Amino acid sequence: MPLQNRVTPTGDIIATAHRGMFTGNRGIIHDPATRTLLKRRWASRAWLTCVCDFRGRRREVMAGRSWTELFFLDEATAFAAGHRPCFFCRREDANGFRAAWEKGNRVSSLRAADIDTVLHRERLEGSRKRLHVLPLPLLQLPDGAMIRASEESFLIAGGRALRWSPAGYFQVQGAITEAKLLTPPSTLRAFSAGYRAVLHPSAKEVVG
Repeated sequence: MPLQNRVTPTGDIIATAHRGMFTGNRGIIHDPATRTLLKRRWASRAWLTCVCDFRGRRREVMAGRSWTELFFLDEATAFAAGHRPCFFCRREDANGFRAAWEKGNRVSSLRAADIDTVLHRERLEGSRKRLHVLPLPLLQLPDGAMIRASEESFLIAGGRALRWSPAGYFQVQGAITEAKLLTPPSTLRAFSAGYRAVLHPSAKEVVG
C-alpha cells in the first residue's frame, strides 16, 4: 500500500502509487513506528524541493526520526504547494531561483530564511492553502504557474492550461472559469524574471 507522502499543487499530502520527479520536506511530520503522518503538515518554514538521487545516498522512506520524505510530480507542483529549491542538494538551482526571486520582487541580498518567511505567508491561510487573485489573464501567466478552478488544479505551459493529476498532465475539457492562483505570487514573479520550473514530461506531450 502506498505511503501518504505525495504532495498535490494545493499542498495536500495524499497516498498514490504514481512516482514523482522530486522529493523534499517540511521538517519531521511523521511517526516512524507506523510510517504515517502526524496531524501537523509542517514543522519548519523551510519547505524544500530536493533531487531524488544525490551522491548515491539511500534512505528508507519515513522510517526514522529525520525529515519526512515528501514527493512531487514535478517542480511546478512543488512550487505551487509553496516549496522552493534546496540549497544543499540543488545549490545551482537554488541560487538561480534566489536570483530570479530577487529580480522579480525587486529586492537584494536575501537569505533563504527571508524567502521562506514570504513564502510561508503566501502559501497558507490559517491551516489551509491560500489562493490568490490572478495578476494576469490566465493564458498570459508564465510557464510553470499553477491555478485552481472547479476543484481541480491546472498548469500553464506554452500558453495553454493543462489539467494536473498524480500521473501527469492532460488536456483540458471545456472552459476554465473563476480561476485563482495557486503558485505563491513571489514565486510567480521569479518565473517572470527568468526561472524555469522543471515540468513533468507529460506537459510537453500535451503541448506538443
